[in-house]
Amino acid sequence: MNDTTMNGIAKSGAMTFPLPLAPVNVNDCLLELYEEHYELEDYQKGVPRWCTGCGDNAILTAVQRLCRDEKLAPEKTVFVSGIGCSSRLPHYMNTYGFHSLHGRALPIAEGIRLARPDLKVFVNMGDGDCCSIGAAHWIHAIRYNMNMTAMLHDNNIYGLTKKQASPTSPIGLKTNTTPRGSYLEALNPLSVTLGVSNVSFVAQVVDWIPKLLYQTLSAAYHHKGFSFVRIIQRCPEWLPTHMDDYLHDPQRVLLLHHENGLEIDSELAKRYTNMEEHDPSNLNRAREIASGSDPIPVGILYRNDDVPLYEEVRSDSRLRTTSLVKNGLEAEFDKFTIWPEGQTRAKHEAA
Repeated sequence: MNDTTMNGIAKSGAMTFPLPLAPVNVNDCLLELYEEHYELEDYQKGVPRWCTGCGDNAILTAVQRLCRDEKLAPEKTVFVSGIGCSSRLPHYMNTYGFHSLHGRALPIAEGIRLARPDLKVFVNMGDGDCCSIGAAHWIHAIRYNMNMTAMLHDNNIYGLTKKQASPTSPIGLKTNTTPRGSYLEALNPLSVTLGVSNVSFVAQVVDWIPKLLYQTLSAAYHHKGFSFVRIIQRCPEWLPTHMDDYLHDPQRVLLLHHENGLEIDSELAKRYTNMEEHDPSNLNRAREIASGSDPIPVGILYRNDDVPLYEEVRSDSRLRTTSLVKNGLEAEFDKFTIWPEGQTRAKHEAA
């Protein structure tokens, strides 16, 4: 009796059965048997060692809330960081984490995206970590536009190494490396990011408005591409009064709102009356807004959902099985292996 196939179903006589599909992770199937539910405590790990009043605490809380609300499975989520106060964040997340080298968080995160596109990837960097030693990686990460959320914790100072000037330190700031005041104008992370080809998402927020901090990170997470969020944060240890003028004067904060950006509720609108309706698709206006520092623009400056993702351009449809990974590694090692005369890997394994 001849077998026929129609709409993915194989028929043989009176019997029908589904055709074999691509291999599926058994754990993924098991997870779908019940509705996943997570509490905030499911993402908390250890006691943060940041100083009291450090903006990193607010960022950690917002990130944990985001993971809970999005029901991100801890075993499918990874936080990558470099070196610095901000880079301790993976230690306080009950997920996978990679505390990497100074300035190298982005290339490691990119490698994770290529190898494990099923994971949700977040990156945490400081202003020195990202904008100084990691500047080249930062520029190319924007250009690659890989699907991840990158948070720049910017407190304008090297905190972990005890008050050295960073690339974002304002001119005239006295530090241990610039006792007479910083000599150069500060680097503007927003303007730099908006000037790189393939930029797809740029936002800025401050640590003392937690509602907008959470909303901005949520929008960044939902964007498909490289989401760059600069978070202006306070350092109570080395610059205790540095942001006080902005903190206590709501007019020195410019809230950006739009139907395709952030929505400002009535409670915030009463306090922060300095607002602008800004369309995030307007790149030229985004660059104009980014060039200003007083008032501080807060919100989504730019968003473009049509920029291609590097991991999709370079996608490999093969299932990354253990044998495939092993064979790939051995093929690379064999390039440098010196076998005895007349010997090859095949002969070596056969012996």
